Amino acid sequence: MFTELITGAALLGSTLLSPTAAPTSVGWSLWPAEVAPGGEMHVETYAAQGGGCSPAGPVTSPGFAAPIIWTDGGNFGYAGGKGKAGTRPGHYTATFTCTDGRVATGTFTITGTPPTSSPTPPPSSRPSRPSAPPAKHHQVAVRPAGAPQTGGGAPATSFTP
Repeated sequence: MFTELITGAALLGSTLLSPTAAPTSVGWSLWPAEVAPGGEMHVETYAAQGGGCSPAGPVTSPGFAAPIIWTDGGNFGYAGGKGKAGTRPGHYTATFTCTDGRVATGTFTITGTPPTSSPTPPPSSRPSRPSAPPAKHHQVAVRPAGAPQTGGGAPATSFTP
């Protein structure tokens, strides 16, 4: 009976301490859930509470203007930071990796109407001109016969200062 109790306790302890029993989700906050284009975003996690973790790198998302760097710290392993949302409306996922290897994910929405898939440039306000045919270079039909027709080649006046 004693051996069975010890064996059962050992199995229970190994189950509780095994790496596979570690939580896979990460407790962290990303807010606001809906933000205006270019609006401020906030992130935070507590490594010592609620399944939080120590971040190994910044929070990244295609919906951010730039990755959010963890700049704040405090009690209970608190880490926080803030950054800017991008300008393109839509639904986005943000992620970061913890020092223990877990990957945290969260979602948010940039409000507004997404642009069409291929925007067309606005029409020009100037009227278009018809293209002119290339200019033709005409040759002189008659050639001068000699010196009197061309001016003789002598300078017209001379100037002495």
